[in-house]
Amino acid sequence: MAYQISDDCISCGACAAECPVSAISEGDGKFVIDADACIECGACAGTCPVGAPQN
Repeated sequence: MAYQISDDCISCGACAAECPVSAISEGDGKFVIDADACIECGACAGTCPVGAPQN
């Protein structure tokens, strides 16, 4: 199952910079992950300062 970004997101963009397949983009008030593009690598979760990306 693809990662999803919770409402804990602080819109810092750290996750988007780490995503190897560019599946993360800035949404309305928080970043969002394209479930079809996500390869479930966990890079976003490992870099997020607030633990917003979850699978």
